[in-house]
Amino acid sequence: MKKQNVLNLIRYHVERNESAFRNEAISIARDFDSVGDNQLAEYIMSLVAQANQYIPQASDFESEYLKQIDIKNLEPLNLPIAVTEDIKGVINAINHNVGINKFLFEGKPGTGKTEAVKQIARLSSRTLFCVNFDNLIDSKLGQTNKNISTVFQEINSLPYPGKIIILFDEIDVIALDRINSNDVREMGRVTSTILRELDRLSDLNNEIVLIATTNLYDNFDKALIRRFDATINFNRYSKEDLIEIAESYLNSFIKVFKGISKDIRLFKKILNIPNKLPYPGELKNLIKTSLAFSDVDYEFDYLRRLYSRLIKNLDDVDVNQLSTQGFTVREIEKLKGESKSSVARKISKED
Repeated sequence: MKKQNVLNLIRYHVERNESAFRNEAISIARDFDSVGDNQLAEYIMSLVAQANQYIPQASDFESEYLKQIDIKNLEPLNLPIAVTEDIKGVINAINHNVGINKFLFEGKPGTGKTEAVKQIARLSSRTLFCVNFDNLIDSKLGQTNKNISTVFQEINSLPYPGKIIILFDEIDVIALDRINSNDVREMGRVTSTILRELDRLSDLNNEIVLIATTNLYDNFDKALIRRFDATINFNRYSKEDLIEIAESYLNSFIKVFKGISKDIRLFKKILNIPNKLPYPGELKNLIKTSLAFSDVDYEFDYLRRLYSRLIKNLDDVDVNQLSTQGFTVREIEKLKGESKSSVARKISKED
């Protein structure tokens, strides 16, 4: 055993880094075993084994600033292939355990950033904690800085750091550009505190994975961006991606509604008309509410509502307009709730 081993044990004890302390003790035991002092090595290992019985699990921890997020029974995550590949890369980086552990997910609301973090935690078998900004931000001058220092102390003291992911969801709440003239000076100080604490996290504990999300990447402090090992852009949905995702939502939701008939062809035609579709979060709610609000006595009412929400109030659209948009007489009948003969007559009259 060397002097450095003793210093390491003291430092890890002060930092309450149970995992590093345990690994150092095991390393010392191996050193003793290698020089023939088997009895002392066995004694150290028995103490480590006893200590493991009393170390709290990461999942047992919760505080004013850190709240555990449930990652059971998650819905399938619908992401573009390019983003999915990046998420796989994040999981690979975590599994390599070489200190690449801070990631920034940026993108518009509803692009799946937070849900992706949950899936990463599930797939990497880690406990997910989310920083509670409601308690973190304080109106008193300087108190938010103190709270941020406190939450990072808690993060650095969590047992089993190799089994944890910390989520700073919508971190832009406390991390706007320090040189932005529209930003208050206090928030600039807060950003500076986060920069310092992220640097300390890298030095003290590179086993904990930290993922932040932001909807306001363009206003994000550039120095803060550099503190992250990788930035993943979630704004990479093509129209085809969104239509495919919308279809999966419809197939999932429609099962619980009685008296509703599925017409995927007509559904896709409606989605193809707008130049731009909403991102998955909004699209999901739009499809769900179209189904939920639909008339139980009309099997295609949800399609009429979907058209009205995405394009234009269907009551203000005549059958000829629908025909020029590529809908057949039968499809217009379903949308308008009119008879086939009535629709055909109106189209021929317009012609």
